[in-house]
Amino acid sequence: MKLFTRSFFVLALLAGVTSCVSTKKFNALQTDYNSLMAKSTELARDGETCKNNLERATIALNSLQQQIEAEKDHVKSLQSALDKCLTSAGQGNVNISKLVDEINASNKYIQELISSKNKSDSLNMVLTNNLTRSLSREEMRDVDVKVLKGVVYISLSDNMLYKSGSYEISDKAGSTLSKIAKIITDYKDYDVLIEGNTDDVPISKPNIRNNWDLSTLRASSVVQALQNNYGIDPKRLTAGGRGEYNPVASNASPDGKARNRRTEIIITPKLDQFMDLIEKAPESKKS
Repeated sequence: MKLFTRSFFVLALLAGVTSCVSTKKFNALQTDYNSLMAKSTELARDGETCKNNLERATIALNSLQQQIEAEKDHVKSLQSALDKCLTSAGQGNVNISKLVDEINASNKYIQELISSKNKSDSLNMVLTNNLTRSLSREEMRDVDVKVLKGVVYISLSDNMLYKSGSYEISDKAGSTLSKIAKIITDYKDYDVLIEGNTDDVPISKPNIRNNWDLSTLRASSVVQALQNNYGIDPKRLTAGGRGEYNPVASNASPDGKARNRRTEIIITPKLDQFMDLIEKAPESKKS
């Protein structure tokens, strides 16, 4: 505005002094005026450009500020998500640690079971070998020794053990029972089940009503012989009868009947050992 005021002032001055100045001076003043007008126009144009640039800069600044605020919100969101992840990861690490501990405990327990089984299998093998080596060839005809599922079965024929049709122990059974008693004595960590079995031929005597009675009385006779004659701890002994209901062969033939008439001495690790292992079993903990 000052520039325009000065321009009008110059024009008025020129008008007033035109008559007083020479043409040369007038032309010089006219040139100055034109130059001033050009500069005025240029300055006005530059001012408009600056104004436009300022508006664009303001818009850009506002946009940038909005982006900054948006990024701040995004960072907050990411931080919150990170905190949750860290919390979750920490909990996950705890759960994984617990799971690893449980797996290690289970592996240790499995190793104990395997060790116990291997020990039992080894002892069963030694027991079986010692017994079979101690028996004569003649005795082995009436004795069958085998190991099934970690249990030693000693099957004795009734012809060798008992008097005919009776539950009394025969004299010739003494030698065989003494050898079996020695094995039982040597392996104190084993319990002993004596189990009587018969064929399917009915029996009826004043003191024996049926095959249940006969099988049970025969098992009881062996138990009492082991206790009274060979000093086996009676707490380790159990007597039971299966009658005719646990055959190992068909009763249709004399040979099958003879095989079914037997008494089995079953030697098994004490139940307490397995109960101790069961109690040691690691518990599964839910987190």
